[in-house]
Amino acid sequence: MQGIYSVLLLVVSNIFMTFAWYGHLKLQDMKLISNWPLFGVILLSWGIALFEYCFQVPANRIGFQENGGPFTLVQLKVIQEVITLTVFAVFSSLAFHNESLQWNHLAAAVCLVLAVYFVFMK
Repeated sequence: MQGIYSVLLLVVSNIFMTFAWYGHLKLQDMKLISNWPLFGVILLSWGIALFEYCFQVPANRIGFQENGGPFTLVQLKVIQEVITLTVFAVFSSLAFHNESLQWNHLAAAVCLVLAVYFVFMK
């Protein structure tokens, strides 16, 4: 169960991080923060990223082998990267309609799945 909890927390954490990193671009596109100074946008992103850390840190602690979890440090990182790119692909497809997934993006996704396979290989 720790592995499942860890992955679920990583998914939530990456949703917040994607909004912190790229959500302001959509808000700017919607003219909600287009007049904000850069420092204000940075503070907004930091505020959102705080919630990312509230999920990321427990996910890593719960999932890490030395804390009784099922994953090595490298496995946690690869899982996190795959989740990050998956969340980003969904976000960019939904929020930015001019960004579409291409065949090479799908090929890269296959490579990521292979990376997960290889990192878990004994």
